Formats: sequence, structure tokens, C-alpha cells
Amino acid sequence: MAQWIKKGDKVLVIAGNDKGRSGAVLRRRGEKVVVQGMNIRKKHVKRRSEMQTPSIIEVEMPIHISNVALCDDEGVRLKVKVKSTQKEKELIYLKEEKEVSYRMLKKS
Repeated sequence: MAQWIKKGDKVLVIAGNDKGRSGAVLRRRGEKVVVQGMNIRKKHVKRRSEMQTPSIIEVEMPIHISNVALCDDEGVRLKVKVKSTQKEKELIYLKEEKEVSYRMLKKS
């Protein structure tokens, strides 16, 4: 499941302090993702020049990919499957017993 998550997808946090909240993936690097508005930490920024003032900013930190799951616009967790034809692959999920396309994958 985790390998299908990419930038721009809406995900639901399933473990940790933000459990139950959903947001969009801002970036992914390896096994970690940064989700908009999740896992916020405070960072102390010191003065770099005369014009800049020292401050404390809030930064979104990475979450392990196993702690998030794909979800729809309402925030309901999705179970996606790969449906492949001869030319292409597609991620699908079931909604009210009908197959709904989540997105197309790279051509194989």
C-alpha cells in the first residue's frame, strides 16, 4: 500500500499524535512523507543578518509512510488495488460495490 503514496495524494494518519486527521502529501523521500499540517514541531531560527530577527517557526516534520493511508475527499480510508491491462496499470478502489479509478500508474 505504502508504495502507491506520492506527492499531492490525500492521506489519513493512522498512528501517532495526529491519528485520525487527513491532509495532502507535500513531499516524499524514501520511506518518509511530509503531510500538510501534521507532525508540527517548533524550530528556533537565529539571526543571519542585521535585517532578520530571531524567531520561532513551526515546521512540518516527516512521518513514516507506514503510519499513513490513502483516503478520499471525505477522509475515509481507501483500500486500493492494482488493475492491469496489457498496456497500463490503474489504481482502483470499491465505492458502493462499484470500481472507482483512483489514478493511472506509469505504463509498464
